[in-house]
Amino acid sequence: MIEFDNVVRRYGRTLAVDGLKLTIPRGELFALLGPNGAGKTTTIRMLVGLLRPDAGQVRVCGIDCTKNPREASSHLGYVPDEQFLYDKLSGRELLEFSGEMHGLNAAALRDRIERESNRFELTGFLDRLIETYSHGMRQRLIFATAMLHDPDVLVVDEPMVGLDPRSARVVKDLLRAEADAGKTVLMSTHTLAVAEEISNRIGILHHGKLDFLGTLDELRHTLAAPEKALEHLFLEMTNGHVANGVKVQPS
Repeated sequence: MIEFDNVVRRYGRTLAVDGLKLTIPRGELFALLGPNGAGKTTTIRMLVGLLRPDAGQVRVCGIDCTKNPREASSHLGYVPDEQFLYDKLSGRELLEFSGEMHGLNAAALRDRIERESNRFELTGFLDRLIETYSHGMRQRLIFATAMLHDPDVLVVDEPMVGLDPRSARVVKDLLRAEADAGKTVLMSTHTLAVAEEISNRIGILHHGKLDFLGTLDELRHTLAAPEKALEHLFLEMTNGHVANGVKVQPS
C-alpha cells in the first residue's frame, strides 16, 4: 500500500504539498487529480524517491521511502510524466539493464522481457535503437520497463501521453487488471475520462492540499450533481481557479 503521513514539501517560500494525509490500500486504482501546479508531480516524486519531504513520512508497503529508498524502490514500478531513455541502447538492452538492476536472474529476465514485449507490442522493435522509436513506442517501452520486476505498487504520471487509441486501451486494461489482482495503482492524470472510467477513488489536489477524497459517486453527492461527468465536477470543485488558461466561473 501507499501512505502519506502529514507530508510537507516546499520549494523556497512556495508550499507545494501541505500536510498531505492519504492512504491507498492494496487492490485500489487511485486517480490523483488537480490543476497544473497543484502538487501532483511533487507528491509522486516523493513517493518514488526522487524528492525528500520536508516533514512527514511517505511509505510503500510499510517501508519508509526516505530512510530505506532502495528497499522501497524494489516494490515500485514508475512511469514518469516525461520520457527519459537511453537513446543509444536498444529496447532489449534497456529492459536487460533494468531487470539486472532489480536482481532478476538470466532465465527470469528472458521470460519477463518476452512477456512485456508481447503485452506492449514491442517484439518487432526490441533490437532497434531507442532513438528510432516513435513517441508512443517509447511510452510503451517505459511501461514495459516499469512492469518487468512485477512491482507491488505501480505509479504512473500522465500514462496516456502519446498513446494511440489501441495502446491507450491496453494501458487502461492493464492498470485495472493490476489493481484487480491486488496491487496498488496510483495514477496522476489530466485525462479525466480515463480517471472516471477505471479508478476506484479519486483525490483532488489543489494548492498542495487534498480538497476531495472519495469515489465519483461521493463527489457527485458532495456537489449535488448526481448526473454530471467527472470533468464538470472537477471544474466545479476547482471553481474560481485557472484551468487550461481559462478562468472557471460558477456553474
